[in-house]
Amino acid sequence: MEEFWNYINQYATISIAAQEAWQQLLKEQKLGRQEYLLAEGSIPKRVSFIKKGLLSYFYTDKDGATVIKKFFPEQTLVASTSALLLQEPSKFTIQALEETEIISYPFDQFRQLTLDFPDISRFYIHYLEQHWVIEKEIGEISLKYETAGQRYADFKQKHPQLLQRLKLHHIASYLGVTPTQLSRIRAEL
Repeated sequence: MEEFWNYINQYATISIAAQEAWQQLLKEQKLGRQEYLLAEGSIPKRVSFIKKGLLSYFYTDKDGATVIKKFFPEQTLVASTSALLLQEPSKFTIQALEETEIISYPFDQFRQLTLDFPDISRFYIHYLEQHWVIEKEIGEISLKYETAGQRYADFKQKHPQLLQRLKLHHIASYLGVTPTQLSRIRAEL
């Protein structure tokens, strides 16, 4: 659990009382390779911290192709956030690409903790600002204005550790290109 608390404290220092209350909600779980954490169409209930492993966050387009929006390696939180907030069926699937260990907590009870503990509320605000405002906006601009080659070079620079762990088709889906196009891009760089 230490890695979970270290991660949380990067965003806001959590008091002992808040940590004890939050700790009561935590549940450890293992996922096998290719196992689903969340299936498209399910209503999510939990937020998960990746202790070990790698998850992909994807949807299926109108032609039946998988479109990967994000990868979640160790030391990240994952959830279908909008579906969680709205309590509607998720448009995304979250799947383990490797054997994965997670620590999860129920979102509804966590939301109550944000009302009871200002430090948990600060964590939540800082986390959302960083990952669902700043990173998301930069990612959307990149997808719209950069070439696939530029996006690959950026991915390679920001996530070199993932290149060895992902299959070519995963990276291609994330970049919005075919595996053949990605092979050409890699050959040109």
